[in-house]
Amino acid sequence: MQPKSEFDEYSENYEEALAKGISVSGESKDFFASHRVKWLHQRLNRHGGSIRRILDFGCGTGSATPYLCSTLNPEILVGCDPSEASLEVARREFSKNFPAHFITNSGIAQHGPYNLAFCNGVFHHIPPAERPECIRQIHANLQPGGIFAFWENNPLNPGTRYVMSKIPFDRDAITLMPREAKRLLRQGNFEILETTFQFIFPRSLSFMRITEPAVCRLPLGAQYLVLARRSH
Repeated sequence: MQPKSEFDEYSENYEEALAKGISVSGESKDFFASHRVKWLHQRLNRHGGSIRRILDFGCGTGSATPYLCSTLNPEILVGCDPSEASLEVARREFSKNFPAHFITNSGIAQHGPYNLAFCNGVFHHIPPAERPECIRQIHANLQPGGIFAFWENNPLNPGTRYVMSKIPFDRDAITLMPREAKRLLRQGNFEILETTFQFIFPRSLSFMRITEPAVCRLPLGAQYLVLARRSH
């Protein structure tokens, strides 16, 4: 039997719980989900490679699915998560309209290898002692040359810390500094391609967002993206 996940209790009201924090930005979760994938697409275009099979590691209720599928157009997307209740929501919402399967982590290998692994805000929920094994699992299921898109909340941003304090399932999370994330990935035999930061300005200052690409290397944004490659 699959052990109960802490996220099972939030499976049906995940968006409501998340909104308790991100509403201070003036934006919805869909704004952030869409922008993450658009930004990822831009960065992937700089590094080449065909994206046919995507692993969404820690997919939760599958909220990234429509954006990953419509923007990257994979043959298949596999979302994995330890929360069976969250997976049920994802299957109900997205399985019919997208080439997507939602499974527990133990079934990852049967659909691989993958060209791209994607995760967003997942590793701050994983106990630090267990993170290397998760990196190993992702590495093992990526094809050589495959890309890992590692999105995390940026603890260097005061707004990020405030938002997380307002979200029930983020209050006790253990964040990762960008340098910690890169060290974790290097130790897992990934080559770091680049690190960029996004989501600097709230909606009230949205006219300033045009400047974000120019300063994406500075640790200002609410989230950061580490792009890494499995080299062997």
